[in-house]
Amino acid sequence: MLKVNAAVLTKPNSPLVIKRLDLRPLESGQVLVKILYSGVCRSQLMEVRGLRGKDKWLPHLLGHEGSGIVIDTALDVKKFSKGDEVILSWIKASGIEAKGALYDSDNEVINSGKVTTFSNYSVVSENRLISKPKNLEFDTAILFGCALPTGAGMVINEIDVNKDSLVIVIGLGGIGLSAIAMLIALNVKKIIAIDISTKKLDLVKGWGVGNVINAKNPNLKKIIYSIFPDGADFCIESAGKTSTIELGFSLLDMHKGKLLFASHPPEGDKIRIAPHELISGKNIAGSWGGGIDPDRDMPILFHNFNSSSFPLNSLLTSPYSLFDINKALDDLESGKVLRPLIKMEH
Repeated sequence: MLKVNAAVLTKPNSPLVIKRLDLRPLESGQVLVKILYSGVCRSQLMEVRGLRGKDKWLPHLLGHEGSGIVIDTALDVKKFSKGDEVILSWIKASGIEAKGALYDSDNEVINSGKVTTFSNYSVVSENRLISKPKNLEFDTAILFGCALPTGAGMVINEIDVNKDSLVIVIGLGGIGLSAIAMLIALNVKKIIAIDISTKKLDLVKGWGVGNVINAKNPNLKKIIYSIFPDGADFCIESAGKTSTIELGFSLLDMHKGKLLFASHPPEGDKIRIAPHELISGKNIAGSWGGGIDPDRDMPILFHNFNSSSFPLNSLLTSPYSLFDINKALDDLESGKVLRPLIKMEH
């Protein structure tokens, strides 16, 4: 019998609880994966903190980006076989849409969704798995489950950039950093990066971004307009606040600028923008996973980053144990780390 250790959300705004789970037989479209690494993203943090609205699935598992090895499959799964190396992602790929798995723990039923990764083994829907490129390390592979496809996908699928485009990126979490990485890979030179973290600003400056501005600077807008006098052609926002979405919209070229956001403000928050600015020519849109088709686009993303020798592992931290996952969440929330990495034990 496999020993499944999992971090379980038992009630909102409380630490995750490590529990021992018992597996049930696999049902249609389900795949059992030995999780090697999991990422921790801000969306998961918000869910733990109770900022995503009423949670009707408690107690349940979390995590939606990871890497691992297929251990077993339901009989109707055709896309994967035992031993296949895979990336786990919340973004739908091809394959069967299986129902969320159920686990047992001390006479209690533990719910999960189509994909969860905060455990050393996980039952996942076939269409939430993609094949891991052979030359991609398992730790770096977790970035291809959420941050990279969303941030890089926004650039290649949802805005029409060229090397002369004027682009602002607000929020240098995994998505914002991934967007900048793709902009650099496409040879876009005129980028302004905005964040409250000096560490993150220094990181992208080391990548070659010439204009970095601390969001706390009281002269923020004045500095931006000294660089982009007419405003930006594009702004990518991933800081997770309605105030930063509104800020990004205000920094656009009045007649043609586009704001694209992939952030998750707390449930109930509203964006306020002036209708006249939309009439004048500005555009605003939200992004769902960067418009990525995982089976089609992941190999392309890997090839682009690999061929440019981009240091993707600079986005990762030293790994945490699953038993330290609450510390990983705290460190992400405080800005101490860029993208927490959880290394599983078996």
